[in-house]
Amino acid sequence: MENSLNSTLLLTILLFIGLFFFLRASSKDRTTTVEITSSKMPIEVLDIICNWLTVRGWKQVGGDSTQQKLEFKGEVVSSKLLAIFLTLLGGLGSCSLGLVIVQLYPRLGWWPLLLGLIGGPLSGWIYFIKSRRVESFELKLMDNIKRNSTALKIRAHRDELIALDSDLKDKLDLESDGSLFKTPI
Repeated sequence: MENSLNSTLLLTILLFIGLFFFLRASSKDRTTTVEITSSKMPIEVLDIICNWLTVRGWKQVGGDSTQQKLEFKGEVVSSKLLAIFLTLLGGLGSCSLGLVIVQLYPRLGWWPLLLGLIGGPLSGWIYFIKSRRVESFELKLMDNIKRNSTALKIRAHRDELIALDSDLKDKLDLESDGSLFKTPI
């Protein structure tokens, strides 16, 4: 019986480690820089991208005509449904840890079960606070050798760059090295 409780304790601790790394990854900065080209003229490309960003909730906060740069800001909001799910998951995991502790150390009584009241709300609160942030989207017009095309350097969150590529690839005839769709090993 003691071996099965030890293995259950080990699995419960491993679940907490997984929850910790999930919470850490949900607030990790995934800003990436890519260079894309388009066969369209620069004014047309910038106009379409600026309109696309405005529709998606981004606000233009700056620009520099000498550096040929535009900057947008947008707020990333936390998912309330995911925060509730993580609260339930953290609470159940904490109660499971409490049950294992009660089985291993019966003299503690039922007090370890109260870990569920700490672990659940704590995991939901950490996700909700850490995942809410302000992100930036920077466009820089690059010097291009070809006369009838546009080269841009874009620095933004990886998900936004993927959305830009999927939404505007055909409309702007975008080309890139495809590095956004390669998964790092």
